[in-house]
Amino acid sequence: MARLGVNIDHIATLRQARGGSEPDPVAAAAIAELAGADGITIHLREDRRHIQDRDLKLLRQTVQTRLNLEMAATHEMVGIALTVGPEMCTLVPEKRQELTTEGGLDVRLNLEAIADAVRKLQDGGIAVSLFIDPDPDQVKAADKVGADYIEIHTGSYAEAKDLKAEEEEVVKIGNAVKLAAKLGLGINAGHGLNYWNIKRIASLGGIEEFNIGHSIVSRAVLVGLDRAVRDMVELIKYA
Repeated sequence: MARLGVNIDHIATLRQARGGSEPDPVAAAAIAELAGADGITIHLREDRRHIQDRDLKLLRQTVQTRLNLEMAATHEMVGIALTVGPEMCTLVPEKRQELTTEGGLDVRLNLEAIADAVRKLQDGGIAVSLFIDPDPDQVKAADKVGADYIEIHTGSYAEAKDLKAEEEEVVKIGNAVKLAAKLGLGINAGHGLNYWNIKRIASLGGIEEFNIGHSIVSRAVLVGLDRAVRDMVELIKYA
């Protein structure tokens, strides 16, 4: 059965909106784990718009499952990751003006820099995943730079306007999964997945973990975080 990694960035977004101390991402991570999450994902952005350095340090001390740090492949972020030591780092593209990550990492055009970051993180005992679009050339490039995992960007699938477009994206994702498996890469997926569209992707098989944040935190506002996580775990389990 595929695992669920809960992204708690939006808990921190709520906190930062008022500049106070609540809601606490550390407490949210503990609740998510108790509800069945297999891992906790956070994105430490260069502008620190939501998750803060203190959150990362505390989460490293308290997370009982696996901590997945999403980050840009910069010297600063690699240094922070090596100091804190999450189980996994997922390298993502990052633009300061974007509301959320808008697309996959272009590994092909940045082979040398990404390979260097991958090597440094792995030398520090950290598994490395690359957040990429379901493009065969990007999957091959991820393998070329020595990544342990890919995380397939499912945003285009989630935003498909009709069934035809949705089916085209499902085929792309399915093909990317098959190619990555053939190359020996671990396979995760995420972005834009929610309680309505997760079943189709989870039923493909071959994806080890789904990283989901916004839809879980949104549901948690209405029904509580414990139930929101449990509901998603059940959908993935029985997809």
